[in-house]
Amino acid sequence: MEIPLEFAGQRADVFLSGFLTDLSRSSIKKHIERGNILIDRKTFKPSKIISGGESLSVNIPPPEPCGVKGEEIDIEVLHEDRDMIVVNKPAGMVVHPGAGVTGGTLVNALVHMCEDLSGIGGEMRPGIVHRLDKETSGIMVVAKNDRAHKSLSEQFKSRETEKEYAAVVSGEMKKSSGVFSSPIGRSPSNRIKMSSSSKAARDAETRWEVVERLGGATLVSVWPKTGRTHQIRVHFSENGFPVLADKVYGGKKSRPRNSGTVGSLIKRHALHAKSLGFTHPATGKRIEFSAGIPEDMISVIDFLRRQGG
Repeated sequence: MEIPLEFAGQRADVFLSGFLTDLSRSSIKKHIERGNILIDRKTFKPSKIISGGESLSVNIPPPEPCGVKGEEIDIEVLHEDRDMIVVNKPAGMVVHPGAGVTGGTLVNALVHMCEDLSGIGGEMRPGIVHRLDKETSGIMVVAKNDRAHKSLSEQFKSRETEKEYAAVVSGEMKKSSGVFSSPIGRSPSNRIKMSSSSKAARDAETRWEVVERLGGATLVSVWPKTGRTHQIRVHFSENGFPVLADKVYGGKKSRPRNSGTVGSLIKRHALHAKSLGFTHPATGKRIEFSAGIPEDMISVIDFLRRQGG
C-alpha cells in the first residue's frame, strides 16, 4: 500500500501504531527491527520521518505457540469478542502454570478454546492481565491480542478498573462500612504469606460494606482500590475478621460455631469476584460484567442465616 500524504512529518513508529491497531508500539518496533515491516522495500529505523507517498509492506508472521498445552476444561464464558474473553473462574483452579503446576489451569483451558491467545503476555501466561487466587472464584478478563493486553494491563496498573467482591468473614462486624488501608508486602517470617509488617510493603486500600450479619459471621461487599497479592484476605484477617475457611490467614478464627457443618459446605475460603468494570480496549466504551455468588458460598450463607435466626 502507499502511505497517504496526510501522514507526512510523522515518525514511522507513530504512524504504524495508528495503522496496525492490534499491535503495541513496542511490538511494532520489534517487527521493524526484524524486517517484517518495510518502507519502499527497505528496512528503516522507528524514528524515520514519513514523507508520504512511500510504499509500505507489512508481513507479520503468526505468533509463536506458547509453552502451554491446551486442555478441554469446562469454563463459563461470560463474553467473548476479537479482543478479549471474560470468564467466571471456578474456585480451586490456578490461573496459569508455574511452581510445579503444569496443567488444569485457566490458561490451559483458554489455549484450547482460543488459539489466538498464543504468544501474548509471556510463554506461560498468554493473555493474562490480572489474577485471582486459586481458591477465589469469579470474573477475570483475558486479552486476545497485543493491543488489548496493553490497554487492559495499563487499566489495572493505573487503578481504572472497578472490582467488587463478595466475602463471608468470621465474626460479626459492628460498623456498617469502612476502609482498611495498611500496606501489604511479603511476610518476613513466612514467604507464603503477605503481611503489613513487611519492610517492602506497598500501599493497599480496601473499602467494604456490610451486606448482612449472620450471627458469628458477616457477608460483606468489598471494593479493593489496589490489587496487592492476597489483599482482601490480609486486610480482613489483620483487622480481626478473617475470610471464612481461609487456611492461610484464618486459623481457628476463620471457623465459626458449627464449623464442622460449615466445613462440609465449603472447601475453600469464601471469597468471590462478583463484578468487574473497565474500558473496552477497542471501542473505548465503559463495560461491566457480573457473576452471581457460587453455590458453595450460598449454602454457607443460608446455613449461617438459619443458625443466626
